[in-house]
Amino acid sequence: MFLRTAVLAASTALLGAMAQADVKVGMITTLSGGGAGLGIDVRDGFMLAVKQAGRDDLEVVIEDDQRKPDVAVQLADKMIQSEKVDVLTGIIWSNLAMAVVPAATAQGKFYLSPNAGPSPLAGKGCHPNYFNVAWQNDNLHEAAGAYANDAGLKNSFILAPNYPAGKDALTGYKRLFGGELAGELYTKLGQTDYAAEIAQIRASGADSVYFFLPGGMGISFLKQYAASGVDLPLVGPAFSFDQGILQAVGDAAMGVKNTSQWNKDIDNAANAAFVETFQAEYGRLPSLYASQGFDTANLLFSAMDKADVADADAFRAALKAAEFDSVRGDFAFGDNHHPIQDIYVREVIKEGDLFTNKIIATGLSDHADAYAAECKM
Repeated sequence: MFLRTAVLAASTALLGAMAQADVKVGMITTLSGGGAGLGIDVRDGFMLAVKQAGRDDLEVVIEDDQRKPDVAVQLADKMIQSEKVDVLTGIIWSNLAMAVVPAATAQGKFYLSPNAGPSPLAGKGCHPNYFNVAWQNDNLHEAAGAYANDAGLKNSFILAPNYPAGKDALTGYKRLFGGELAGELYTKLGQTDYAAEIAQIRASGADSVYFFLPGGMGISFLKQYAASGVDLPLVGPAFSFDQGILQAVGDAAMGVKNTSQWNKDIDNAANAAFVETFQAEYGRLPSLYASQGFDTANLLFSAMDKADVADADAFRAALKAAEFDSVRGDFAFGDNHHPIQDIYVREVIKEGDLFTNKIIATGLSDHADAYAAECKM
């Protein structure tokens, strides 16, 4: 699938100011197959910000990676070599990010991640041109481990898909969880049948279940778990309880606690306006992924207003400054170009006929990732 969206017009410099060069962005994201809803939300959040900014100095080229690393690599090569993009963004899945980001940054391109935050890119594999606008993969899971302690949970059964973000997820949960593990499982990426895993949970003696299963994987697991009769409290990250998932899961998600750096009820003007305008534009509430796409675009605009993308050092400094109104409120990058931010505990509720989340606590405040000390740049 190919979609090109261009925001182009005759560029006019402000009086007395030097005109900046146009910026060309290549967005590679998942728009078909399993997990397409995540990529669609990132794209829609990003493009809403583009529409609102009304810029005449930006071109965006959008391609579908089909959640396949080889496709993502081919698209990145085409965007860099043929399309001559200045900035890349959009990737949802950490295995795709690991296949694309190091090669792109090595060629002098900037990469702004609106989602995937694999630990190697935060630590030893960090790069001056790589900025993560979402989180480092472990972060939301660390907050869940801290919440489990506060909730008095002592013996968790934990599971996640067998790919980089899944491994980071369980590492993050274990980093701050103070109890014992009744079991630890890595499932197949894209798996839809969890009967065997639920049987193991039932027999494990666990007092709780922590799982990271984004997109359709989470929908399948939650429905099967609810039907199984296993009556253990669930804890998860936002990825399994996000706005695009909850309507498909329904009552099985009610009351579940989950962790996120964003929610629609964060009280600041930028977030209130984002939620209202996203719903008006697309006819649905925004998701976590949409908020990240929106922030990524606005970060880019803040750098474009201060520096020419052709001056890599100045543009990099402008990105690092992160002088934009984030829907999360306070936003800052650490030295490894990953966010330092609050992470909240949310509860799944129902508003009328709509399932959604509300913030009930702050899980971690001004939280940075565990890999920053390994980043040498």
